[in-house]
Amino acid sequence: MLVTIPNVLNKEDISVIQDLMATANFHEGTASAGSEARRVKNNHEMFVSEVEKQRLDNLVMGKLVRNPTYIAAAFAKRIATPFYAKYSEGMSYGKHIDDPLMGPPNQRYRTDISITIFLNDPEDYDGGELSIITAFGEQQVKLKAGDAVLYPSSSTHRVAEVTRGERLVAVTWLQSTIRDPAKREILFNLSQSREALIKSMPESTELELLSNSYVNLLRMWSDI
Repeated sequence: MLVTIPNVLNKEDISVIQDLMATANFHEGTASAGSEARRVKNNHEMFVSEVEKQRLDNLVMGKLVRNPTYIAAAFAKRIATPFYAKYSEGMSYGKHIDDPLMGPPNQRYRTDISITIFLNDPEDYDGGELSIITAFGEQQVKLKAGDAVLYPSSSTHRVAEVTRGERLVAVTWLQSTIRDPAKREILFNLSQSREALIKSMPESTELELLSNSYVNLLRMWSDI
């Protein structure tokens, strides 16, 4: 399931992030890549002080984890702090699948969902599309600043070469309480229908039946 979430970050948030990234130091992105991804990864990742990183993470993650669509789609058990990446002209990230386990030895987590938050607008660069191979073919994603996309970490994906400007993104991964992506999709669809019925038919039998089914499936499938 591929889910796009508009306006995770607002214009003020983006301005703060872009100002910090404009003055930050960057290093080769291969430093954070697994053995396979290292061969095809060509970007730069931000390196800042612990204080600045904490400030940035509080802003980005604070907005993301409170977003209703994120909550409905992710069922997050653990989520990593983001990497902040820059793709300059000529940079790309070839086809790869994200590592199944990430984190330091005493804090390992399974990667069920990958997340990209776009930090500048599509007009700022050419190329740089995030391409994700799904059951319906290769889906290209290039969203406006502040928007996010969630997709299964098991998906083969790539970032096309940037041919003009710079692509700025935050990327992170999470372990979901719902391990199976097909089950997550069912629950997400039920949740969206449930919310619509809460607004349009709050006293209906249909809402009661749907809500009961959603809650009991969540209870049945949750891995906590």
